[in-house]
Amino acid sequence: DFYDEIFSICKENRLIVYDRNDGYTIESAYCIAISWRWLIPIDENIKLIVLHDSILPKYRGYSPLVNMLLNRERYLGVTAFFAKDHYDNGDIVTQRTIEVHYPIKILEAINLISRLYSEIVLYLLSIIRSQGQIKSIPQNEEEATYSLWRDSDDYRVDWNSSSHDISHFVYCVGYPFHCASSLLNKELVRIADCELYKDLKIENRCPGKVLFIEDGYPIVVCGSGLIKIKELKDEKGHSLLPFKKIRSEE
Repeated sequence: DFYDEIFSICKENRLIVYDRNDGYTIESAYCIAISWRWLIPIDENIKLIVLHDSILPKYRGYSPLVNMLLNRERYLGVTAFFAKDHYDNGDIVTQRTIEVHYPIKILEAINLISRLYSEIVLYLLSIIRSQGQIKSIPQNEEEATYSLWRDSDDYRVDWNSSSHDISHFVYCVGYPFHCASSLLNKELVRIADCELYKDLKIENRCPGKVLFIEDGYPIVVCGSGLIKIKELKDEKGHSLLPFKKIRSEE
């Protein structure tokens, strides 16, 4: 989450920085919240601007970036808006968008929208510095959609899906998230990377079974197509490659 990097940059530039558990009081006229998950104690004279990684009013709520990628949205974006009591429904200050092309991994997407965050913050600071008025427009409630929070079950691979959909899923929930999961000999494992493998004719297709091992990488049968698992770890982060045994249980 870049906590250590942000802390170091602030210290190097003699900027005051607090941990969320430290005692602090916000006294500035404006407050900008980025990747913040807790209530911010402010009075009515302080204007709180929240940055959210979706193109509001679409994908209000949790894990918007992951869910946008899973839905293969053509554009990703970041929205700055004035906070209200209900989440992500405040008046929009500004937005930035970027077109993406698939396949794309979640880390690459994070790096892309991080630039949008920087652009928006610099824009806001330029207005505040010039003492100009930060204008905003209401969101269109008829266009609002919501993005649900994700739990451990949402990381599980559905081997009945196509190889294209499974590899896309692995890319969307990879590092720095928990990575896609599956069962191997009744133990939970994490698939951190994979690639499509040329399909072969399988007479009794059983999704989730290992067809064979190539250079230590298991080739796994999908609902349609095959994938090569290139990075496989246990829950402690230990690599399970090279793969040595074709027969295994879910």
